[in-house]
Amino acid sequence: MADHRGFINVPERELPPRRPVPIRLMDWKEVYEAGDSAVLKRQAGRCMDCGIPFCHQGCPLGNLIPEWNDLTWRGEGRQAIERLHATNNFPEFTGKLCPAPCEASCVLGINQPPVTIKQVEASIIEQAWQNGWVQPVPPERLTGKTVAVVGSGPAGLAAAQQLTRAGHTVAVFEKDDRIGGLLRYGIPDFKMEKRHLDARLTQMQAEGTRFRAGVEIGRDISWSDLRSRYDAVIVATGAPVPRDLPIPGRDALGVHFAMEYLAQSNRVQAGDRVPEQITAEGKHVVVLGGGDTGADCIGTAHRQGALSVTNLAIGVQPPAERPANQPWPLQPTLFEVQSAHEEGGERMYLASTVEFLTNGAGEVRALRVAETEYVDGRRIPKAGTEREIPADLVLLALGFTGVERATLDEQLALPIDDRGTVARAADYTTSESGVFVAGDAGRGASLIVWAIAEGRAVAAEVDRFLEGRTDLPAPVRATDRALAV
Repeated sequence: MADHRGFINVPERELPPRRPVPIRLMDWKEVYEAGDSAVLKRQAGRCMDCGIPFCHQGCPLGNLIPEWNDLTWRGEGRQAIERLHATNNFPEFTGKLCPAPCEASCVLGINQPPVTIKQVEASIIEQAWQNGWVQPVPPERLTGKTVAVVGSGPAGLAAAQQLTRAGHTVAVFEKDDRIGGLLRYGIPDFKMEKRHLDARLTQMQAEGTRFRAGVEIGRDISWSDLRSRYDAVIVATGAPVPRDLPIPGRDALGVHFAMEYLAQSNRVQAGDRVPEQITAEGKHVVVLGGGDTGADCIGTAHRQGALSVTNLAIGVQPPAERPANQPWPLQPTLFEVQSAHEEGGERMYLASTVEFLTNGAGEVRALRVAETEYVDGRRIPKAGTEREIPADLVLLALGFTGVERATLDEQLALPIDDRGTVARAADYTTSESGVFVAGDAGRGASLIVWAIAEGRAVAAEVDRFLEGRTDLPAPVRATDRALAV
């Protein structure tokens, strides 16, 4: 364990400071300043000898958190990254983007602020990259078996890396022009700069993973043809179909899905030219949806020079403290102030949008909004409470409803369940022999840590299918539902 009196001597929780708002709004760099090694050591030392480390249960990957906390406290960075990589292919992704269900399960969190697990994780991998400790791990032998991974998000990349290291020849197909999926085009640089993704892709290429960007399976290559060419296929396409808001005025110019907006912004930051880019510059922006995607839209709009940003959520404002009906070690739903919320704008709860109002040119000019009331468990607009909110740009960040199903239905006849995801068994298999499903495509929109966990797990099942046995770890079954979700 780490310092046996650390959680007593250091009761407070310390995180690296965020860069001042006026400065960070001038660029797209990550919002956090570099961490202080002394602070990091103190925080790692708060990890307790708690007997049963519930942080293991809170993390779908089963990260060996007490072990690498102890190694960080002792200054053993190289050993720490080895223990971290033992369960997590991409700690730089989770260390920056995961909501840290492990911290909600931290035993210290019962009566004190929990250990800063996520920050320790991020610091371990940052130190490892800086010191050249992250090297390619090519296979010792090749099996002669081939695997196609469709989708290059965290689930697909995790599966590909595991299977490549097991000796299979793996090709990752991505319909976009660059590899990375939502990591590339859905996450703004101020949350994770793309250099982290690019460094990991370089490592994977050196290990032998092959990337095929700009290839849409189902159109450029049929699903059935892909299945005939490869010994196994993994569907890791995510659940990208956005939830719409079919109310009067929905077809107004200036109403867009959040991911369309964020992808264009990320392309511009990558140096691409985007004709007729959706931009918030000089506009009153309204973001519908109070989750992470909505926050990404808020931060992006501020950096583009929006006149105002208003964030509407249909439900009640979450509490600041853990509610009684979400006791430890459950992941509580709390009021969160992300970096984007610090940067300005207004947040409104119990706000139901009832109509998009337009001008003579068919452009959105305002939203008609009413107070939300609950009737028989349903959320409906309360009559007589309507008012208008000016809007030149409206971004729908209302979640996702499932996979893009047309070609899967037509070419593989894979059944889609009532959640809009591909039906699968506990071992990630589908009704089509040799076809597996992992990540959001099978479980619905979820956390990045779940995507990586499922990518690792499906790799083990594919390896078993191809070889009759496997030595690859399988952290979760497709039916697992951790307390954190």
